[in-house]
Amino acid sequence: MGYRSTGLSNLMVCIACLALLPVAASPVPSPPVTLAPLPVTEVAPGVYAYIGPIASMTPENEGAIANVGFVVGRDTVAVIDSGGSVREGRRLLAAIRTVSAKPVRYLINTHVHPDHIFGNAGFAGATIVGHKNLTRALAARGRFYLDTFRKVLGDELIAGVEIVSPMEAIDGETRIDLGDRVLTLRAWHAAHTDNDLTALDETTGTLFAGDLVFLRHLPVLDGSLKGWLAGIEELAQIPARQVVPGHGPVTPWPGALDDERRYLQRLGQDVRASIKRGDTIVAASKSAAESERTRWELFDESNARNATAAFAELEWE
Repeated sequence: MGYRSTGLSNLMVCIACLALLPVAASPVPSPPVTLAPLPVTEVAPGVYAYIGPIASMTPENEGAIANVGFVVGRDTVAVIDSGGSVREGRRLLAAIRTVSAKPVRYLINTHVHPDHIFGNAGFAGATIVGHKNLTRALAARGRFYLDTFRKVLGDELIAGVEIVSPMEAIDGETRIDLGDRVLTLRAWHAAHTDNDLTALDETTGTLFAGDLVFLRHLPVLDGSLKGWLAGIEELAQIPARQVVPGHGPVTPWPGALDDERRYLQRLGQDVRASIKRGDTIVAASKSAAESERTRWELFDESNARNATAAFAELEWE
């Protein structure tokens, strides 16, 4: 049924309608998303590590495939690598907060690869520490990594990722004090990459080796085969008790180097034999280190690439 409204009645109707608008038009703020802490293990007193799956970065694993960790000192905390997304970095920070309220003063990046550094933005305020070559590597590859892994992981997991150069660049060796706890940081010559950095907790003899050490996961060559083999012998002299590798389980030191040394030596021997025979780089990439196939996971993902990189390096010997 209709009715004839006066100006006053129209005004009253409008006021009544407006009274309902705040409820309909102003969304209720969503509660902050609470991320589950990354599942870390105390591998030595005050030393914690997340051991990632042996896998490539995918949306299903959220890019959380690399080993990351942290060391708690009397005064502060140092994080070693931040993971494959800002989400993982924040989950790592949540894990830290389950064991310590101390400030995170240092974020140590072991090298340039995305599965180790894409979580950096989760540690605002921390001093990022890296190899002296890391800034150049980030400038050369950062945009490519972002574009490539946006396609692989999707926009949501890449959201918030920042390519930030280290605030402290390490050339040679330096020590940082967390309060009654010292970490020895060492920058390495070209090996896995040309920007590898290790961190040794002197208190427990725990070495965070980044991707200078692979276990179960096939080593990935992105630097120098000859440099890596030489570096393994230098690495073996580090007075560590155990190693947190870049990929694979925490393992006693220096026996953790045995499988990697054998693979890289075989790779070099086979590639040199191919070069001597006059094989093409394609042929070499299909045959090199095949005897190692059953000893490693993700062999098909990286071995041909490793052989190609080794061929390019060794053909000029």
